[in-house]
Amino acid sequence: MSMNETPSSERVQIGFFGRRNAGKSSVINRLTGQSLSVVSDVPGTTTDPVRKAMEIHGLGPCVVIDTAGLDDVGELGALRVQKTKDMMDRIDLAVIVIGDGKISPDEKELQTRFAQKNIPVILCFNKQDLGLPVSLPEDAVQVSAETGYGFDELTHAIRVRAKEKIRTAGMLDDLITKNDTVILVIPMDAEAPKGRIILPQQMVLHEILLHHASACVCQTEELADVLNQNPDCRLVITDSQAFYRVKDIVPDNVPLTSFSILMARYRGYLKAAVEGVQEIEKLTDGDTVLVAEGCTHRRTCGDIGSVKIPALLKKYTGRKLNIELSSGSTMKEDLSSCRLVIHCGGCVLNDREMASRRDHAIRQGTPITNYGIAVSYMRGILGRSLRMLPEFAELAAELPTV
Repeated sequence: MSMNETPSSERVQIGFFGRRNAGKSSVINRLTGQSLSVVSDVPGTTTDPVRKAMEIHGLGPCVVIDTAGLDDVGELGALRVQKTKDMMDRIDLAVIVIGDGKISPDEKELQTRFAQKNIPVILCFNKQDLGLPVSLPEDAVQVSAETGYGFDELTHAIRVRAKEKIRTAGMLDDLITKNDTVILVIPMDAEAPKGRIILPQQMVLHEILLHHASACVCQTEELADVLNQNPDCRLVITDSQAFYRVKDIVPDNVPLTSFSILMARYRGYLKAAVEGVQEIEKLTDGDTVLVAEGCTHRRTCGDIGSVKIPALLKKYTGRKLNIELSSGSTMKEDLSSCRLVIHCGGCVLNDREMASRRDHAIRQGTPITNYGIAVSYMRGILGRSLRMLPEFAELAAELPTV
């Protein structure tokens, strides 16, 4: 991904839902101006969710998602329906497409589900060209994917409702100002993606530029020289895996934090993650810790999730722990056997997905934290990395330090 592309996790996610043959795929194809989804008169043509990154004028970058019909039948149909329901935890706006002019129990159930999740909904009555009798509820729109009728109104409704979910605050808004110098420590080790830096690092660098501040990017080995060259450095941000080396190089009077901590704060779950990480102190022999990732990648011998964090956990606690691993688009459903969840930073997941995973754990009484916060805590430097954040200054003073 290039620096000028908006990552999927930062785009507004717009899901299209409804019964089979309501015309969801046709509506999406007309909206995007592309043959994104296969269109057929055969019910159940759309199987797995189909995603398309695009721009909507007046809204900006978004992802449009086509889903299978919620009235799909049979054993395979049930699996398709489940994938459609899984999408409900990932979207910011739902468009319910109705193809026969009537709101059925299926659509009413959808409306209830989305209301419970605080997801705005647009009712889209398709097939207007057939002359179906329609009594439009308030805020609903009527369209024809066949003729293009009503798509200006649909686009306007999407733009208005989706804007409710657009984040306006940045990651560094209250931490840096114009002309500040920020040092970014980005190790290029075996875990670094070939040819690029990871998303949180890209996001921080982009924000520094937006604030008209300066960024000095280096590896751990060059940090001391870079600090000497920039004695008035406003802030040092490091990759969590290098924290234990960086902390001894950065003077105590220079604010120091990590990309993962800033990301957790940006996503709104830092407080829960800091509370959750303290569960490490209560782990006993035989306890299960779930190490979860939002993406899938080929694991290496030095992988942070499957190798480094389990090793650090066992060394810090001195306990014989059971480590479970999960990765991909869904997290383990039943967490009753897990004493703690340590999740990745979730850079490929959007806000709603991360909030859903956090809430999923909390509802089951399982504390949850993230990789960077767990590493910082066990290295004894979480307090230092939090004290620069005004809302965590008091808590930071209570955390153990080294």
